[in-house]
Amino acid sequence: MKLAILGGGSWGTALAVVLARRFERISLWVFERDLAERMAVSRENDVFLPGFALPGNVGITTELSRAAGAEIVLGAMPSRFARRVYSDAARFLDAGITVVSATKGLERGSLLRMSEVIGETLPGSMKVAVLSGPTFAREVACGEPAAVVVASHDAEVARGVQTAFSGPAFRLYTNSDTIGVEIGAALKNVIAIAAGVCSGLGLGSNTHAALITRGLAEITRLVVAMGGQAKTMAGLAGLGDLVLTCGGDLSRNRKVGLELAKGRGIGEITGEMRMIAEGVETCDAAVELGAKFRVDLPIIQQMHQVLYGRKSPREALRDLMERSLKGE
Repeated sequence: MKLAILGGGSWGTALAVVLARRFERISLWVFERDLAERMAVSRENDVFLPGFALPGNVGITTELSRAAGAEIVLGAMPSRFARRVYSDAARFLDAGITVVSATKGLERGSLLRMSEVIGETLPGSMKVAVLSGPTFAREVACGEPAAVVVASHDAEVARGVQTAFSGPAFRLYTNSDTIGVEIGAALKNVIAIAAGVCSGLGLGSNTHAALITRGLAEITRLVVAMGGQAKTMAGLAGLGDLVLTCGGDLSRNRKVGLELAKGRGIGEITGEMRMIAEGVETCDAAVELGAKFRVDLPIIQQMHQVLYGRKSPREALRDLMERSLKGE
């Protein structure tokens, strides 16, 4: 089988490394031409995932036409570029193939999930699934055991991806709740920024545990309001990913929060980052979704105020703690 991965960042590169044993050929599409040229020679992504050799059956390309003939297309691009990349790739993809989104974010403006963006940009004959779970790219590339979930409305599609992708160190579980998996994957990044803020302010384990628990509660409320399942949030795409992203030193979103706690502005912080912290853009979409579905998202709303410089981190924390008392 042939796999095409659209996106040569850390996650797309790590997936190429871990899935190389499962496919005869992998085509890894890289947007940056200079990076792609270096990768083709050095067999290493020296910008986004340095230190890992790309297997010999992974071909590097800057041409979306190289996705032609793939049985599975795996999208690992940042959410802000998803619509353009899928639209440009559409004419090269065979009817009836499986398209898997591994992007953890929402489209700004439309508030669409990535599977919905795929539905608008690719022919209706495509089979669509989403991949998410508690994973840091570097640890996956190292071959450390990881477990993720693949969700699709079509159980046969989910099982097909599960069979194609699963290996000794990469275990997939199936799920039918694409809404829960995608919303959980996107909003946990915003909560992770808040976790970084708390750590940056010198707050301890009590605060961290409370933040994760209440953050999960508000994400779950939105998932259910949008038609997803609460039980999904108790699994890998919910609690699992949230715990990892809020506490892991490799979390880009947590690092944003740490810098915010120092009093730095978000423009300055993101200007120094080569890789995208999805939670920054997702925060806008999350606040709009909360208003649309009339769901209270207090942590996310306070982080929105901090990100846009309307409140200091300490003011946001105070306002969270002084909200009207209620039952759990």
